[in-house]
Amino acid sequence: MIEKTIQGEEVPALGLGTWQLTGRQCREGVAHALDLGYRHIDTAQIYDNEEQVGQGVRDSGVDRDEVFLTTKIWRSNVAPADMRRTTEESLRRLGVDRVDLLLIHWPVDRVPLRKQLDTLVELQQEGKARHVGVSNFLPDQIDSIVEYLPDDGPLFAHQAEYHPFLDQSLLLERAHEHDHLFTAYSPLARGRVLEHETLQDIGARHGKTAAQVTLRWLLQQENVSAIPKAASAAHREANLEIFDFELGAEEMDAISGLRGDQRILNPGFAPDWNY
Repeated sequence: MIEKTIQGEEVPALGLGTWQLTGRQCREGVAHALDLGYRHIDTAQIYDNEEQVGQGVRDSGVDRDEVFLTTKIWRSNVAPADMRRTTEESLRRLGVDRVDLLLIHWPVDRVPLRKQLDTLVELQQEGKARHVGVSNFLPDQIDSIVEYLPDDGPLFAHQAEYHPFLDQSLLLERAHEHDHLFTAYSPLARGRVLEHETLQDIGARHGKTAAQVTLRWLLQQENVSAIPKAASAAHREANLEIFDFELGAEEMDAISGLRGDQRILNPGFAPDWNY
């Protein structure tokens, strides 16, 4: 398993995303992933599966301290009192004393960002989260957050959509400059990578699928991790089979050349992505 060193700490670069996984499928999927060797699990309050994620971690038998566990505060819960209350509820559902990473899920204007960040840092200082970060924020917002957060409680991660068809150069620049983790969700573009000829051709050279090539491309980038959802055991296994080959510089450039503006997740409350 490749790990990324962020602010002196190693984080498993490949994680399991659990969006749309619920009930028994989620519980057994998390346990199976950890049994396979995954050590990075991502969930969120809005996924309505934190209880199953926590049970899956316990069912796996893997020591809690070996699992990098992330959850995210939903946009309706960003007022300070709500952040505190719902974070405590998340911890209870997960069955843990703290998470490894606590994120603000989306930018919300109705509560000043500084109030949100102050509460996030307080939760970190109280031991509810080892690290804090955000998700789906804009480059200039990242700059403001980095400037505002204290040196002893810096931005540890930013999670956003990222795959070969979406240019995230500006956010990647911030991750490199400020040494935070850039976690790619929807890294396989909801399956669109599977049909792309360039990715298929590169995969054929290595005996790999287009999906495996895509995940390898992501993890070979500095500061980048990926959290593909994998509902089936076969997909969880296949996603792990990316550590026995390496893409060459020309192959990396060819995939990077596919970058465009094919954004998949764009709800009505999303920020203006024109950056």
